[in-house]
Amino acid sequence: MTDTVAPRDINQGTPTTDVPRSAPRHGPRDRASMPGLLAATRQRSSVELKSFFRNTQSMVFTLMLPILLLVVFGTIFSGTIEGTTTDFKQYFVAGIIAAGVMSTAFTGLAINVALEREMGLIRRLASSPMPKGAYFLGKVVLVAVTSVLETIILVGIGAAFFGLNIPTDVNHWAVFAGVLVLGTAACSLCGLAYTALIPSAAAASAVVTPPFLVLQFISGVFFPFNELPGWMQSFASIFPLKWMTQGFRYVFLPEDFQIVESGGTWDLPGVAMMLGLWVLVGGVLTMVTFRWRGPKVK
Repeated sequence: MTDTVAPRDINQGTPTTDVPRSAPRHGPRDRASMPGLLAATRQRSSVELKSFFRNTQSMVFTLMLPILLLVVFGTIFSGTIEGTTTDFKQYFVAGIIAAGVMSTAFTGLAINVALEREMGLIRRLASSPMPKGAYFLGKVVLVAVTSVLETIILVGIGAAFFGLNIPTDVNHWAVFAGVLVLGTAACSLCGLAYTALIPSAAAASAVVTPPFLVLQFISGVFFPFNELPGWMQSFASIFPLKWMTQGFRYVFLPEDFQIVESGGTWDLPGVAMMLGLWVLVGGVLTMVTFRWRGPKVK
């Protein structure tokens, strides 16, 4: 039972309402409230976008590499794909668009997160009132914007200089949007999960770049997928880049090109299923492996 005192009115000297001695002097309104997830995401997304576009070195590294590859290899290689009438330049543009998405969503994101972790920024954000989900959503918004920008640039260059066919029907554009969204989400989540393998910011490029380069060579970006050894095709089919390149080939290449695809078909349901599966796998791996503090952060 709580002891109470009866404060007296200063003017009348009579007791007023009993007040518990343990009653708080300040109400809950004096305490800072937790920002809502949507509001925090908007703020975090704004910070991410401003930081990216103001950092010229990071922006050029992320956006320019696929563009340079497109210009160099598109200029060097010529001829048609064996068994088809499709020019290799068109085939290569469709593949490099997928590689561009992976460059921004996987490589660029993983390196950026590793740097922020070593600087202690992620630990400070985790200990702030900001919902932790806002950090991930802010990164997703950044990757979505940069991936769309990268794709627009690559499609524009491909159409202007390398004869890339731009589809005119709604169905092809719907597939394009679906592959872009699922591919970006899958690569982003895999990039966040992959940061668990990066020991330091200095080693980030060395750890992230090799798998990206290897997957480009075995996923149908630089070489026709059907010309690769069978075991290599099977290995590449595990990862999302192969399915993104296949989906984009459906969008930009002639219908009869599917005769040289695996199984002689575009297999769009398989593209959607595998990319969707990688979204789930990447999300689970991120939740299990993501670290808010680096080994050098106290």
